[in-house]
Amino acid sequence: MTELWGLGDLALALPFLQAATRHFTVTLLAKPHAAPLLARFAPAVELVPLTAPWTAFSGKYRLLHWPWRELARVRRDLCARHFDLGVSARPDPRDHALLAFVGARRRLGFPRAGSQLLLTQSLPEPSRPHRADHWRALAATLDWDLSPLAARLPPSASASRRVVIHTGAGHPVRKWPVERFNEIARRLRTDGWEVVILDDSLRDLGQLLDTLAKADRFIGNDSGPGHLAALLGVPTFTIFGPQLPELFAPQHPQAAWIEGAPCPYKPCFDACRFPAPNCLLDLSTDEVWSRVQPWLSAT
Repeated sequence: MTELWGLGDLALALPFLQAATRHFTVTLLAKPHAAPLLARFAPAVELVPLTAPWTAFSGKYRLLHWPWRELARVRRDLCARHFDLGVSARPDPRDHALLAFVGARRRLGFPRAGSQLLLTQSLPEPSRPHRADHWRALAATLDWDLSPLAARLPPSASASRRVVIHTGAGHPVRKWPVERFNEIARRLRTDGWEVVILDDSLRDLGQLLDTLAKADRFIGNDSGPGHLAALLGVPTFTIFGPQLPELFAPQHPQAAWIEGAPCPYKPCFDACRFPAPNCLLDLSTDEVWSRVQPWLSAT
């Protein structure tokens, strides 16, 4: 199976991966950062690492700069395995081309722009557009059981009042200003919460997972750490800007969020059409705090 994008996308795929290992020997084509996640959540899955050039935020189609030798090597490696089944939850012709190029006998996916020609079985888009629902639709087609999220949540490790705040994001247009996060942290501490603040300088994914696992709540941008926290059973609060919660909200029963101002160009995947993402930057500290407080009480 393929999931070539970010940490959050991979976290949403993990329940499907766990189910797949009960039926197949599973190989995942994903970025190298998948390794510590698989080691923790799906150790039976083999990783074939690939940083696909078309997943870059800019310059993704400068074909002369693509790592053609690496792409050819990965293709040869995967073709030699003679896969019985290949799946992709993303309606992306590039994924479907990969499934066809590696020779998977049965290829399942959600077609787009004529990519049904590359699939042996095209699936209709699920009624809900969330990426997790695409994985659920694939599991239903294969008659696999994906346990409800609540059944997968680990028991709470403590009765502490610890909030982890992560101020980073993979894309600058999804970053709420750090000084506003600091003000949220100050108010939380005033209310008796222990606060741990992280940012993108923490590059050790294993350390990030260990820190998130000890949290009772998580607050952050629309980014991978929020999905990892939800995967670990931590209630999340997400500050959305250019992206839509109905597509990428963390999958936790007590997940909450605040949306930025409406914009006719949402959802934005690679860049903002304006000099700055005002949909996100116009969210004041007081607006976010007014939503965080009832979420803390409810959870």
